[in-house]
Amino acid sequence: MYLFIATPLVILIIWFLFRKKLVLRSARGIRLNRTCRFLLDDHVNYYHKLDKRARKRFEARVAAFLSTTNIEGVGTEITDLDRMLVASSAVIPVFGLGDWRYDNLTNVILYPDTFDDNYQFEGENRSIMGMVGSGYMNGQMLLSRAALVKGFSAMAGKENTAIHEFVHLLDKADGATDGVPEHLMQHQYAAPWLSLMHREMHRIKDGKSDINPYALASEAEFFAVASEYFFEKPEQLQVKHPELYAQLSGIFRQKAAVPNQV
Repeated sequence: MYLFIATPLVILIIWFLFRKKLVLRSARGIRLNRTCRFLLDDHVNYYHKLDKRARKRFEARVAAFLSTTNIEGVGTEITDLDRMLVASSAVIPVFGLGDWRYDNLTNVILYPDTFDDNYQFEGENRSIMGMVGSGYMNGQMLLSRAALVKGFSAMAGKENTAIHEFVHLLDKADGATDGVPEHLMQHQYAAPWLSLMHREMHRIKDGKSDINPYALASEAEFFAVASEYFFEKPEQLQVKHPELYAQLSGIFRQKAAVPNQV
């Protein structure tokens, strides 16, 4: 059963890798059209809060991401809105990091809804909204389209699945998905960050924190969950968890509660 499902995915990945050079060659100088800019303004609150100069930078980063990363649908057709939301999810965490590129990502594969461990999006026991691939799926990200759209809606609250997964990619860039993005912080700050994470995890266990309990799964999940909160509800995080907000501001080199402060 597993091999039967995996084989088409392997073929798809090989096709993606072959196609990437063509995409890079044909997409140089890509610019967002007026429709795409309107979609960003209507659906991406982070972009909406930026000033004109910062918006231009954001648009350029979105265009650069789309010129180097394939976004493909499985069981669903990809729309301009899908592309804008996926690219925004990638750009938001790295907007303060200069010309950061996701060298550990080749393709984003979009499913219509949640999927299971066998990458099936029909039937029962479907609970996965997003994942970063490993092994033969290395370089791939799988996302639920429903979760992607919800993450940028008024219903999102403190959660954004796509941003969560891109933070995992940032974490993974130093070779270990462990909640400590060593390439983004000086060595002497790693221990204080781990200490803060563990203190907050104890608070979650004791019911004294409003951070999603899924953060207790591991340090990597804590980092991704806290980052969702940082970008979705920065003002709330700053009030309720000022030390965590300050640490994340340093890691991402931006103050999410203050537009344009990157």
